Amino acid sequence: MNATAAVHVELLKARRSRLPWVTAAAFTVAGTFGGLIMFILQDPRRARSLGLLGTKASLTGGTADWPAYFALLAQTVAVGGAVLFGLVVVWLFGREFGQDTVKDLLALPTARTTIVGAKFAVATVWSLLLACYLFVVGLLVGAVIGLPGWSAGVALHGLADLLLTTVLTVVLVTPFALAASAGRGYLAGVAAMIAAVFSAQVVTLLGYGRYFPWSVPALYTHLAGPDGDPPGALGFALVALVGIAGVAATAAWWRHADHDR
Repeated sequence: MNATAAVHVELLKARRSRLPWVTAAAFTVAGTFGGLIMFILQDPRRARSLGLLGTKASLTGGTADWPAYFALLAQTVAVGGAVLFGLVVVWLFGREFGQDTVKDLLALPTARTTIVGAKFAVATVWSLLLACYLFVVGLLVGAVIGLPGWSAGVALHGLADLLLTTVLTVVLVTPFALAASAGRGYLAGVAAMIAAVFSAQVVTLLGYGRYFPWSVPALYTHLAGPDGDPPGALGFALVALVGIAGVAATAAWWRHADHDR
């Protein structure tokens, strides 16, 4: 009952916040922009007439069909999700310190690990709902611009890739919760998020992305190109280790830290 109540409280906080609307708006823009790229690629002459935007669109592989669009949506989650899902986690944990409600929260007859678990559960569901919302946006945009290559199998495969990419990304943002908690606010969590996203880009460019957990979602979605190295079993194992360590370390900090302010 305590766990259910803790989840309910976290959901109530999220419902009364503007952040769900902000994250949904961000994914709306991302899905629409992906559709714009597909729209440009449908006509090479139109792409050339648009100059730089057309050139950017051609970098996605030069095809305009449903499989390419679903792949682009998954790549969007692999990169943008690290920021948006990271913001969700940082907000869920950092807000207690930013709004000075942590003492009231810890005074409740609920285990601290239960509170942490409720926050991670809400973050996971929130992120998965955003991914499903992005998929729906993609379906609508793709239908409007008339993308070819539709089939139920293609759609299911695209949804599966999108959800798996979301899970990988959500697992990787768990350490940001520890940063926001130990830093007692948003700033440390955001700093950790920026450092991870920036490092992932650099490490991937150097060719060692499969050894760096935060590069794995992008490699899984072939963001580095069809000739890029896949993450492999080691990459997925590192992602799992980061997630386990992030959750365990955050729970341990909340359980043992001296909350004197």
